[in-house]
Amino acid sequence: MEKLISGAQKLGLYLSREQLEQFHIYYHELVDWNRKVNLTSMTDYDEVQVKHFLDSLTVSMAMKSEDDSCLHIIDIGTGAGLPGIPLKIALAGIRLVLVEATAKKADFLRHLITKLGLDHIEIIVGRAEEIAHDTRYRESFDLVLSRAVALLPALAELTLPFCKIGGTFVAQKKGDIGSELNKAQRAITMLGGRLREVKSIGLPEFDDKRFLIIIDKVSPAPHRYPRRPGMPAKRPITS
Repeated sequence: MEKLISGAQKLGLYLSREQLEQFHIYYHELVDWNRKVNLTSMTDYDEVQVKHFLDSLTVSMAMKSEDDSCLHIIDIGTGAGLPGIPLKIALAGIRLVLVEATAKKADFLRHLITKLGLDHIEIIVGRAEEIAHDTRYRESFDLVLSRAVALLPALAELTLPFCKIGGTFVAQKKGDIGSELNKAQRAITMLGGRLREVKSIGLPEFDDKRFLIIIDKVSPAPHRYPRRPGMPAKRPITS
């Protein structure tokens, strides 16, 4: 776990022996379950610790240190638990909700959480388009996360309705994001967001360009959004 340790330290996260053991268990459970459930195309040890685990921890760059221990966070389209579970391992005090539409992946998440001994995690099986209209979750979260789920215009519609006023949505992106970001401006504004920053992740552990798109929630999202399942991706709100 040397690359994970080194990268985490650059983020100001100093992982204990217990936390490193949790990441070790996470890796082996991921590889084991991946034989029967399509969780990831990446199973190499070094790749997973950098491109999955460390990449997930970069979300901490968008967090205020004084809020780390009490944030209420939702991870939309979490898949194998990324970025939510690595963040929970590193910052044990956060309260976490994981949204995953595929039941078999949710089964893995339940198993993993038990194996890791993590608490204050809720798993919801369903589509973000529908869950966002549930009053228990709508505009309830300090921090909304999403990693590799959709293009930003659709992603804004899927995520910003979960974010409370004064909260933050963080999208993890890589490569050339200029055009995607420009197309998303209308959706971001319409759904109550305001772009705060595009933060470049300059860690030497990564061999590509990675960014955090950080959006503050400044006004309520209109009640009609998100639209029915599939519509945000099929007909995105674009400039």
